[in-house]
Amino acid sequence: MRGASFENQALVHAIAEAAYKAGARLVEVSWMDDQMELIRFAHAPRDSFDEFPKWRLAGALEYAERGDATLSISGADPELLARQDPELVGVYHSTMWKEMAPYLNHVTGNSMNWCVIAAARQAWAKKVFPNMQPEKAAAKLWKTIFQMCRVNTEDPVAAWQEHIRNLQARGKYLSQKQYAALRYTAPGTDLTLGLPPGHCWASARELAKNGVEFTANIPTEETFTMGDRNRADGIVSSTKTLNHGGVLIEGIVVRFENGRVVEARASRNEAALQKIIATDDGAACIGEIALVPNSSPISKSGLVFHNTLFDENASCHLALGRAYKFNYSGGLELNDEEFAAVGGNQSLIHVDFMIGSGAMDIDGLTRDGRAEPVMRQGEWAFTT
Repeated sequence: MRGASFENQALVHAIAEAAYKAGARLVEVSWMDDQMELIRFAHAPRDSFDEFPKWRLAGALEYAERGDATLSISGADPELLARQDPELVGVYHSTMWKEMAPYLNHVTGNSMNWCVIAAARQAWAKKVFPNMQPEKAAAKLWKTIFQMCRVNTEDPVAAWQEHIRNLQARGKYLSQKQYAALRYTAPGTDLTLGLPPGHCWASARELAKNGVEFTANIPTEETFTMGDRNRADGIVSSTKTLNHGGVLIEGIVVRFENGRVVEARASRNEAALQKIIATDDGAACIGEIALVPNSSPISKSGLVFHNTLFDENASCHLALGRAYKFNYSGGLELNDEEFAAVGGNQSLIHVDFMIGSGAMDIDGLTRDGRAEPVMRQGEWAFTT
C-alpha cells in the first residue's frame, strides 16, 4: 500500500488483514505524513528540492518488476501546499515525477495490477463540507465515499460487475467506430481533438501482464482513450477545481494549436498551471481523453471533492501529459519511439482536468467527414 496516512490506520489494518486472508504472502505499507512535507518546505535549504530518496524508486520497482499488486490511498489536504513558494512546489513535483518515471512506465504499461482508492481525512472532509466540524465532516465524507463506490448497495460486488459491463460496452462501441476526431462544444469550449487510427477505448477493468484483471480506480465512471498528440485545436474551459499536489487551480482556460498548448490561464493559482505545462515537452499535449456522463452518481451528488479521483469521475476530462499505451491496439508491444510515431504522447506527468457539464455536446467525426452524436447535454447520445 502506498500513500497511507496515519489517520487511516484502521483502514490500512483492515485491508492488510483481508489481503492475507485472500492469500497474500506479504503486505507492505509506505506511510505518508503531510506534516513532514510542510516541515520540509518550512525549513529545508531552498536548493535541496531537487533531491529525492532513491530507495522509494527501488522499492516500487522491486514490486512492479515482480508483478505484485499495488494499492494507493488518496485523501490528502487539498490545500496542503497552497501557501508555499510555487517555484519550490514545481521543483518538488518535477523531481518526484522524474525520479519515479521508471516505475510509472510499469503502471502505464500494465506490468502489474494496481488500484487507487480514497480514504476520508479531516482536512479533506472540511474542504468538501466546510460548514461542519472536522469529525462530523469526516464521517459524512466516509458515507459519501461508500455511496459513490457502491459499497452501500445490497450486493456491492454484483453492482460493480454490472457497472463494469456497462462501461465496457460503451468502450467497445467507441472502439469500433474509430472516429478520426472528437469535437466538443459548450460554454467557453470549442475544441477538436484528433484520434489516431488504431486507438482503443478502455474503462473500469484491464488485464495486467501478470494475468490478473484489475480495476485501477475506485470509483470509476469514465470511458477513455488516447488522443493524437499532434492534433488538438481550439479552446477548452474547466468546469471543476483541479487539485494538483496540494494546490487548488481554478478557472482553467487552455487554447491548443496543432496539438500543443499555446495559451493557458487560470483564475486562481495560474503559476501552478504554468509549471505543469512547462514540466517537459509532452506536458503541453493531450495524453488522455475521457468521457463521463453528467448523470454519474458523483456528478449527481452536487459536490466538488477537490480530489481528482472523484472529480474526474463526475465530468468529462482531459489529461495533459503521458498517454497510456494500452489505449492503442498493440501499444503495449511498442517502444517509446514507435508509440510516438503513431501519435502517442509521452511525458513525466499525467494531469487530469475536468471540462464536462450538462451543457456539453460532443460529436464523433468520421474519417469521411461526417459528424455523429456521442454526447448531448452531457449525456450519452447512443445506445449499446
